[in-house]
Amino acid sequence: MQVRKDSGDSEASPGAVIVWFRKDLRIADNPALRHAADSGRPVVCLYILDETPGVRPMGAASLWWLDKSLKSLAQELEKLGNRLVLRKGVAADVLDALIAETGATGVVWNRLYDKASVDRDATIKARLKEAGVDCQSFNAGLLNEPWTVQNGSGQPYKVFTPYWRAARQHLDDVTVEPAPKVLRCLDKAVRSEPLAAWDLHPTRPDWSKGFDLWTPGEAGARARLDAFLSGPITGYGEKRDIPSAPATSRLSPHLHFGEIGPRQVWLAARNAAEAGDIPTAEADKFLSELGWREFNHSILFHWPQLPARNFKPEFDGFPWAKDHAAFEAWTRGETGYPIVDAGMRELWTTGFMHNRVRMIVASFLIKHLMIDWREGEAWFWDTLVDADLANNVGNWQWTAGSGADAAPYFRIFNPISQGEKFDPRGDYVRRWVPELKTVPDDVIHKPWERPLHLSPAARRIYAKPIVDHAKARERALEAYHSL
Repeated sequence: MQVRKDSGDSEASPGAVIVWFRKDLRIADNPALRHAADSGRPVVCLYILDETPGVRPMGAASLWWLDKSLKSLAQELEKLGNRLVLRKGVAADVLDALIAETGATGVVWNRLYDKASVDRDATIKARLKEAGVDCQSFNAGLLNEPWTVQNGSGQPYKVFTPYWRAARQHLDDVTVEPAPKVLRCLDKAVRSEPLAAWDLHPTRPDWSKGFDLWTPGEAGARARLDAFLSGPITGYGEKRDIPSAPATSRLSPHLHFGEIGPRQVWLAARNAAEAGDIPTAEADKFLSELGWREFNHSILFHWPQLPARNFKPEFDGFPWAKDHAAFEAWTRGETGYPIVDAGMRELWTTGFMHNRVRMIVASFLIKHLMIDWREGEAWFWDTLVDADLANNVGNWQWTAGSGADAAPYFRIFNPISQGEKFDPRGDYVRRWVPELKTVPDDVIHKPWERPLHLSPAARRIYAKPIVDHAKARERALEAYHSL
């Protein structure tokens, strides 16, 4: 793919501006792109598959999504008369090379907030400005940037409820940047690596067959938001914990890759509520989940060590178990607890897991199997299409009790009662654990009580779970008390 215009001029057009796309793979409400378009200068649209040391590489499921999202972005840019340039390598080196090739005098991007990205971007910005290249960054990914919401002492919040109460006070004048109508193209060809050469889509085997429920890209994100606001949001507060019900937005991967921005989601929900199209209480509940996303990003920004270390240092002495066999059983969905196994199989098949079930499976790994939350976080990082660093780390530490505003250590999800409460007829379990389809409703979450209903294949896993709930709970409480 090359950036071309019909021109015999072999020299780079002066004054070009490079738009460095990252987690903002959209045209609308993209401040960096809008700034470049409004400048009237030639625009070079760039995506870097970054190999900067310290920047965490994406997991396999995220790379699957990236492949489709970049194709979608390239199509949208072509409609504006431009092209997407793809380069792989260390970001600073790629930018230096592209500036030399194009004669660009400006680089713009939208900000990220994890420490590795912040450090990388600060170094790049300083180098570019020293070299006389105009460099600007913008906010496209959050309603409130982490340093804008502080308590009365000027410190970041550590508890969600007061954080969200304060954060909402900044949102009365939220606006959305309109998409540019055209993007002036550079007068010379710019080399781009073929997307297929990056091998983002899995082969040998292609384990993504079940990912066809997703439509990555800006159009897919907008369609999913519209579909959610036109139906499932009614009853959201009551049904959002039912994993078999289509009651959640499933916007998280679109938000993570920036195919839709939080300002767009915020305004769409608020406007629908004000127009009377959706219940205000349901809109507020939904938007509070957007608030948790904001809170997690704020926490990660102010405590950048969280991907590797506990937010609460007293948890550093927790006696984690080294049990490879148990961890493997958990990843395969073969723990003997149907709701846990259903969640892990949904994850492997679709790259996604219902939020209530994420809490159940995480609690099981940490508190039933006593396996370090970091091992679970790494597995989710590789298998989730919405593997966002702030949310993934924040939610795992929340479950472990070691994070900010975390669940109390003595809150240990009972996988049997959780299944009975949120999947009472076993609809979710039967979908993802079909070998239990003949087990009666009253024992679907404890099939070992009726072994005669188990097929030989099911009996191997469900005649005896890998750990007894009562004993595991007692062991976990003793470990937590030891702290």
